Amino acid sequence: MHPHLHTKDNRGCEDVMRALDDCHDEGFLHKLFGNCNKLKTEVNKCLRAERLERTARNREEAKKKREKTLAIWKDIDENS
Repeated sequence: MHPHLHTKDNRGCEDVMRALDDCHDEGFLHKLFGNCNKLKTEVNKCLRAERLERTARNREEAKKKREKTLAIWKDIDENS
């Protein structure tokens, strides 16, 4: 199961997601016989790559905020 596809965080996967939507629009039997499975796998890979990139970026931002907070605390401790 994947999250909502068309969000601001998944802009890099827009082409693959559009192709999957088009495949699903071809009908139930088309999906039933697995004709969209390859595209779904590609969407999952793309979403995973986007998520990993986003979490790495968030981790770096959190480190910077934590270092800034620790520096402020250290300054308060030294000047108290």
